[in-house]
Amino acid sequence: MLRSRAPMFCNRTVGLCLPLRDFCQTPLLVSTLQERKLLGCLGPRSEISRGFMRRISSRSNEKFASASANASSPMSALLSDAEILPGRSDDHGGVVVEMNGAPMSSDSFLSLLKASISKWRQHGKRGVWLKLPIEHANLVQPAVEEGFWYHHAEPSYLMLVYWIPASKNTLPVNATHRVGVGAFVINQKREVLAVQEKSGKLSGSGFWKLPTGVIEHGEDIFAGAVREVKEETGIDAEFVEVLAFRQSHMAFFDKSDLFFVCLMNPLTFDIQKQESEIEAAQWMPIEEFASQPIVHKHELLKYIVEVGLARFEKGFSGFSPLSITSVFSNRQSSLYLNTEYLNSRSS
Repeated sequence: MLRSRAPMFCNRTVGLCLPLRDFCQTPLLVSTLQERKLLGCLGPRSEISRGFMRRISSRSNEKFASASANASSPMSALLSDAEILPGRSDDHGGVVVEMNGAPMSSDSFLSLLKASISKWRQHGKRGVWLKLPIEHANLVQPAVEEGFWYHHAEPSYLMLVYWIPASKNTLPVNATHRVGVGAFVINQKREVLAVQEKSGKLSGSGFWKLPTGVIEHGEDIFAGAVREVKEETGIDAEFVEVLAFRQSHMAFFDKSDLFFVCLMNPLTFDIQKQESEIEAAQWMPIEEFASQPIVHKHELLKYIVEVGLARFEKGFSGFSPLSITSVFSNRQSSLYLNTEYLNSRSS
């Protein structure tokens, strides 16, 4: 007994044959509204003309047979940019592919991925960056099976990478550091803004610490310090300069850590602590803060107090942000340097 098979359709230029269902789910192969209507992608099967189905199947299969029979012309050589995954070239000889748009079956994606890699290899491309939004999570497995590996993930997407040449992989690794800030906020009474946290290693110990936090995506160091002080204590503060920074390794999920100590001037003084994270907050005499036993044991805290007092007493100068513009992209960034030294030279 013969089993009926689902109708197969082929792209007439490439000779890439897929079931009708997968053809309809692959916009790169069935690109125009007219083509989708003719194939029945937009309606029930009864809308398809039997004569048209015979004609397109015959022509497509003839094209596919001709391409397959020609051993000197591999299928990848027949591919045009319309039949590979949409991508853009990066600055280092690679390709960036962002899979947006309608859902795609794993089989259709895998066929296009194989054809794309073949084409990119012909063009001498090196690394491939494949960005899969969470809506396309079904495409992760076929990509991994084809040789891609995880690079990094964000809440809305997963980035996978692939290295085409036989040479050593030179793709940059994922971000290696997390950036944190500590705010040394001191008023004219020589009092520092200090908090006790509800959670963490020192919660419940009675230890008073500086407001601290992690810089958010796209946030400047000075802006993050201002935000953290406001969130934890309700105090509006003005960023003055970076007093010092510490680098450590194997910290948060084995990432390295950069911690910037920031000198701040208070603009308001009435404390309104953050109920969700802060147990207590107060203005604390600097001598009392420095006399805590843990400050003497913890070298980081010891040096923070020393350098903070040195700056307050005008015997030390840190690094202030200077806005600069990139010659390559016109983007603004901040260069932290000793502006007092520059000002003294220019005066």
